[in-house]
Amino acid sequence: MDLGTVIFLAIVVVAVVWIISIYNSLVSLRNRFKNAFAQIEVQLKRRYDLIPNLVETAKGYLAHERGTLEAVVNARNQALAGLKAAAADPANAQAIKQLSTAEGSLAGALGRFNVAVEAYPDLKASQNMMQLSEELTSTENKVAFARQAYNDGVMAYNTYKQSFPAVLLAGFFGHRDDATLLEFADKEAIQAAPKVTFN
Repeated sequence: MDLGTVIFLAIVVVAVVWIISIYNSLVSLRNRFKNAFAQIEVQLKRRYDLIPNLVETAKGYLAHERGTLEAVVNARNQALAGLKAAAADPANAQAIKQLSTAEGSLAGALGRFNVAVEAYPDLKASQNMMQLSEELTSTENKVAFARQAYNDGVMAYNTYKQSFPAVLLAGFFGHRDDATLLEFADKEAIQAAPKVTFN
């Protein structure tokens, strides 16, 4: 073989290795954010499983607050449906947006539920209610951490996919759409300073 052929073959080998590296990086980053979503799914399912117990515990005290209880249950069911759709394909922007909207509705319903519970000191002091509230708070924290990990994974994937030279090949490899961040409706409330009151 002459020197020209060797150089040509070397360039082809380097180009093939470079293309394979880009493909593998895209797949790896996509799988990371999908795995991060699986962690969100675990925590949200736990949260959704706690809510019926919370409502059941409060039912006796909040008998005349039936609308509030039903709103929580309905919002929980919508959020669960949104989670199932998003879990089926975490790369689907529409499913992630649907989950975000459903989570916002659930947060609103739980907020109204908590306001109703505040009016009943016996319910609030109930051991079962305190335990469920603590578990729900703990789960909310885990959801927040899992959501951050997911959003970090999405950002890493999108940044790599949009960067040169990956941007030249991403669409060809089936990575056309950007992944969507999971932002809940409480984004503004989270950024505001919490109000602490002592009774």
